[in-house]
Amino acid sequence: MSEPYKHQGVGQKIQKQLLGDWYQRLEEAPARGEKVAYLFISGNLGELLENFGFHLVYPEVNALQCGVKKVAGQNILAAEDLGYSGDVCGYVKNDIGLLSGGNKMPQGTTLPPPDLLVCNYAGCATYLRWFEALAEFYGAEMVVLDVPYLRGTQGPSPEEVRYVVRQLEELAETCTRITGKTLDRDKFRQALEFTQESEELWSQVLHSARRRPAPIDAYFEAVFFMAPIYTMRGTKGCLDYYRALALEVQERVDRGIGPVPEEKVRIVMEGPPAWPHFRKFWEMFKKWGVVSVASTYSKVGGIFDQGFRHDPDRPMESMAEYMLGCYTNRNWGMRSELIKEYMEDYRADALVIHSVKSCRSFSVGQADLREQFIRDFEIPTLFIESDLADPRYFAEAQMKNRIDAFFEALHHRKVTARV
Repeated sequence: MSEPYKHQGVGQKIQKQLLGDWYQRLEEAPARGEKVAYLFISGNLGELLENFGFHLVYPEVNALQCGVKKVAGQNILAAEDLGYSGDVCGYVKNDIGLLSGGNKMPQGTTLPPPDLLVCNYAGCATYLRWFEALAEFYGAEMVVLDVPYLRGTQGPSPEEVRYVVRQLEELAETCTRITGKTLDRDKFRQALEFTQESEELWSQVLHSARRRPAPIDAYFEAVFFMAPIYTMRGTKGCLDYYRALALEVQERVDRGIGPVPEEKVRIVMEGPPAWPHFRKFWEMFKKWGVVSVASTYSKVGGIFDQGFRHDPDRPMESMAEYMLGCYTNRNWGMRSELIKEYMEDYRADALVIHSVKSCRSFSVGQADLREQFIRDFEIPTLFIESDLADPRYFAEAQMKNRIDAFFEALHHRKVTARV
């Protein structure tokens, strides 16, 4: 008789507890006289803001939570009733609709108003307009960090890093003025030490998918595994989570556990998930024995699997490098090269691009990406479309037909190649 599992399900259980506690502390912050800051996931600077005692709100996380809980649709309709166009980002409209309804999250907690809005990602003009709308509604102070878009292929230049560092130092002064607290450099260093170790463990989890069969799905599972490192980075709770997750994944490796009963196809995924129909979306791939061994969406908050680590000895500089290097701040040449590297490194059979209607940061350029991988690299590539927040754009029958046809053809190609 085999030994019982010791670690399976631990990651999901701890993550649920961490997020529940996080939202509860947020709701209670104003009553305790504590400050609240809103910011974005891509290139976020949570460690810096938490140093001044801010509780953090990520509107993107709220939107995906609403999507998974199937209330994003009604929030989006409420925003459209206020005059927001059908073409506006679904995340934005979810946030506006949520706000108009009293900021009550589906799990029951109420989001507090911001004392500070930090637009930390400049790669999407919609983000700027989003926070401008919130600043006007709440009457809150707003800081915009100008993070240069990476145009070359070698990463950020020293000049770009210095440019962002100066802005971070100015932000620290603003935080001092709002909170009355100064930057505690010892505490900052300790937070980045927690961050660095968390990033190392998270990278190990992602790299485990190099194995055959892969012990994790680096898209459908990773989008939940990644939550603590993008929302609670720099905390002991985040580090403890990845220590527990690493044990769970290692047990999967030792016991031969995988995300599907039999791994038949290995893919790389580009683009965000269809949150309002997440389970149906995943099942369309599972039936073919498909495992995502790498994905780009799990890197929106940091490409740590490529070796980047925050540096406690260079806190501001490494934070600037992190902000400059996030996935959606990279040009399409850099993104394409990263995806190609994933295809080779993880021995993937195909690329799947999920293009979402309302996120231009991801979707613009994806059609060209498909052509490049098919024509130049001769890699089987599937292009499907829906949305990350708006349930109206998920055409289930049409999507299922395209996915089935693609993997049936891929299976036939594999069989004939062996003859």
